[in-house]
Parts: sequence; structure tokens; C-alpha cells
Amino acid sequence: MSSSISIPLSPTTHTQPFSKPSENNLLFGGSLLPKRLPFSKRRVSYPATRALLSANKESVLHDFHERRALKIITGLQNFCRDNVASVVIAADKGGATHVDIACDPELVKLATSLTSLPICVSSVTPAAFPAAVEAGAVMVEIGNYDSFYEMGVLFSPEQILNLTKETRRILPSVTLSVTVPHTLSLPDQIKLAEQLEQEGVDIIQTEGGKCSNATNAGVLGLIEKATPTLASAYSISRAVKIPVMCSSGLSAVTAPMAITAGAAGVGVGSAINKLNDVVAMIAEVRSIADSLGISSDRQTVVEEKTLRL
Repeated sequence: MSSSISIPLSPTTHTQPFSKPSENNLLFGGSLLPKRLPFSKRRVSYPATRALLSANKESVLHDFHERRALKIITGLQNFCRDNVASVVIAADKGGATHVDIACDPELVKLATSLTSLPICVSSVTPAAFPAAVEAGAVMVEIGNYDSFYEMGVLFSPEQILNLTKETRRILPSVTLSVTVPHTLSLPDQIKLAEQLEQEGVDIIQTEGGKCSNATNAGVLGLIEKATPTLASAYSISRAVKIPVMCSSGLSAVTAPMAITAGAAGVGVGSAINKLNDVVAMIAEVRSIADSLGISSDRQTVVEEKTLRL
């Protein structure tokens, strides 16, 4: 049985792990989101930071425009500092172009101390974004809904649009990515993507790995796992002009397929953060980066800069 989620739009932040609410709380209009500690009742105003973010947006989007972005995702509800640190290090050393972490200012500070890659934060609470941006995040993501799906919670197009509008109101200059839920039919995904583009979203992210159960092992199984998100990326990329990031269920085998299907980049999460060893994480990131030609491209850039010197 699926539930509809109630999204609080009052200014809040969080550091506590997610806990499942009681049914009574839901009946009386409660939220499925974790309790947050208020950081401010006022709308954040920081013109200098806003101008800087606007100037840096093109830099953040550069790899998407080049159709070579690789975002490594730690998870919307992953607040384990050790795991996040390992994944960030793996992204940095393995050749990724972006890192996506939970929307927590302390995690952002940790990530920025470990890498110079653009930091994206994920949440479904727009009011939580400003504190993370002030801490150093340069991109925000409404998405990575897996932890909610596990509770039987689905997001409607109306809810996604409302979250998007509120985020744009609070942070008009920050690079914004929004995930289109795989729980929608493909025509409805396309319609929502078109509406999100009209609302000023910079990147559309697809998903689908959780809904696909591979029946075969090996390469065939990897392709089966990626089929839903590849189908979404193919369809949505032909309906919008903004970059599409293909995410969920991807691997070194299927990441190049996503680019061929029309995606401007790929997002990879569980394939990396499920590993227990940072060396193995680096190897996996590097394998995916190599499959996209990112490592060789970076080497060429380094050689060109050396020749200029």
C-alpha cells in the first residue's frame, strides 16, 4: 500500500537518522520526514554568495554540457561520516565529476575538506538546503527517494512541482536537479520533466533500479537492472532541452549506454557505497569513469596544460 507524503515547508534542518512515523501521526497530517532542529525563521539572504553561485553555475554544469558527468551518490539518509568520507574520497580519486551527499551542513564541510569536486546535497525538504549551501554545497537535488519507497511512500507530480517551486523561491541561483519518480508511467514522467524545465530546473535525474529485478547473472543481469532508467533517460532527453542525468542501477557496463540513450551524465550510488573498502570503491569509480572516457579526457587536459607551460 502506497502513501502520499506530507512535505513541511517551514525552515528546518536535521542531523538525526530517519525513523518511521506512526500511522496516527499520518492520519492527523503529520510529516513522514524526520524531526528537524530550526536553524532560522528568516529567509536566508546572502547576495555575495548568491552572485558567486550564479557565476559558478556554468562551471558546475560544464561536465553535463560535455555529456561526461559522473555523480557519485552517498544516499539521502546516509549520515555515517566514515562511509560518506570513504565515498567522497573514492569519487575524488576515481575520476568522478560530482559528489551527492545527504543535506547536512557538517557533512558538506567534511566533503569539502576531502575534495574540490562540486558538492550536491539531496533532500525533500527545501528549507534544509540554505544551510548546506552556506556550508559549501553548490548544487541541490530533490530526489534519491529510495528510502521513502522502502516505506511504501510515493511522490506525486504535484508534490514534486511544489517542492521545486519552493526550492527555486529560496535559492533562485543555485544549480537545481530534480529526480522524476520511476513510479510514474513513462508518459507522465515526460510530462513532469517538461513542467520542471518550465520551472527553471537545471538537471532532470531519472531512476528505476529499485523497481527492476534482474533474472540473469553477469552482464545480461546488469543490463536488465538498468533498463527502466535507460528507458526514462531516452524518452525524457528527447522531450527537454536541459541535461538529463541517468541514475539508479547503473554500472561500468551500462553507464555508456546511458550516454548513448541521450543522458548528459550518470549517477551511481549503491554500486559504490555498498563496498566496505575505500580501495575497492576507488576501483569501482575508476572503472565507471573509464567506461565513460572521463579518465582519458582528464589526462588529455593535463597534458595540454603542461604543454602550454
